[in-house]
Amino acid sequence: MITLKSERELNYMREAGQIVAEVLEELRKIIINTPGITTKELDSLAESLILKRGAKPAFKRYRGFPSSLCTSVNEQVVHGIPGPYKLQSGDIISLDLGVKLNGYYGDAAITVGVGKISNEVNRLLQVTEEALCKGIKQAKVKNRLSDISHAIQSHAEKSGFSVVRDLVGHGVGRALHEDPSIPNFGKPHLGPKLKRGMTFAIEPMVNMGKFEVKTAKDNWTVVTKDGRLSAHFEHTIAIRENKPEILTLIK
Repeated sequence: MITLKSERELNYMREAGQIVAEVLEELRKIIINTPGITTKELDSLAESLILKRGAKPAFKRYRGFPSSLCTSVNEQVVHGIPGPYKLQSGDIISLDLGVKLNGYYGDAAITVGVGKISNEVNRLLQVTEEALCKGIKQAKVKNRLSDISHAIQSHAEKSGFSVVRDLVGHGVGRALHEDPSIPNFGKPHLGPKLKRGMTFAIEPMVNMGKFEVKTAKDNWTVVTKDGRLSAHFEHTIAIRENKPEILTLIK
């Protein structure tokens, strides 16, 4: 069942979303300015910044996940576990972060290039973020759920990339994962009609090669089967009367 959020609930989600946005921006700057930082150090920083703002990390111990931040490097698509790996020039890293505040969740992700990355890799990041924006634009009253999915797939594939099909976006609110599931592919004009008060985490995962993925031996990290790079961007959004509101942008 898709739950509609009241204005009071949306205020709580805005507060959670602001924390997510602020912490991700701080981490992005640190990655750019601190060569050789480890993914574990990024995780520790993320947790400290979340707690300092009076919120709780949403991911830590969620279904057994050991960390506050998902750090997915290069061919890792999502759910990368932070560890001793030192980021080096040419890498890309997806930072996926969630927080809980006043009983409500915010969830977002960015992919950051480390040092000098190639034009092709930079284009992967750009197209993935554009696909997210195009999906969000379809999240409006009277559209249907698959209009979001179709917009994401269309932009990624016409740009020469592929969208991951085994992983999806989701509803979010009082739970980190709520109905509905939001694929990043599909035909338009299908699924539930979108209504004011719905809140979604929309998150395209776009591969430089083929769309197939597999889970690594740690039972968490999802990687591309062909070993090529993958990018991931995500926002938590609310459907309003006239246009979607992004809850995980810095105001």
